[in-house]
Amino acid sequence: MPRRRPESSWPPRPAAPERCGLCDRAVPRLTEHHLVPRSQGRRRGVPVHELPTVQLCPPCHKFLHRTFSNAELATQYADLDTLRAHPDVAAFLKWVRTQPATKGIRVR
Repeated sequence: MPRRRPESSWPPRPAAPERCGLCDRAVPRLTEHHLVPRSQGRRRGVPVHELPTVQLCPPCHKFLHRTFSNAELATQYADLDTLRAHPDVAAFLKWVRTQPATKGIRVR
């Protein structure tokens, strides 16, 4: 009877896709979004490493920064529930959830 080779650990298996904190899609790459922008946090005297962050897919991250100013993000939209409640964000999330995670999405 032939002997079997042991299971190889090379090449390593790809990591499971992580989920976007805003749209909840499983995507291959995430970016770090500061819920209170760094510029606004520094003005308040908060060290950058202490600012709250969330992992977002690039389209969601770009959409937030194209829709809101840093001052608005810091004062009015510093948590995910408030962001999701905004009508423009809700419409974007409804649309982006229908898009494949591997598709390049252009945000205007």
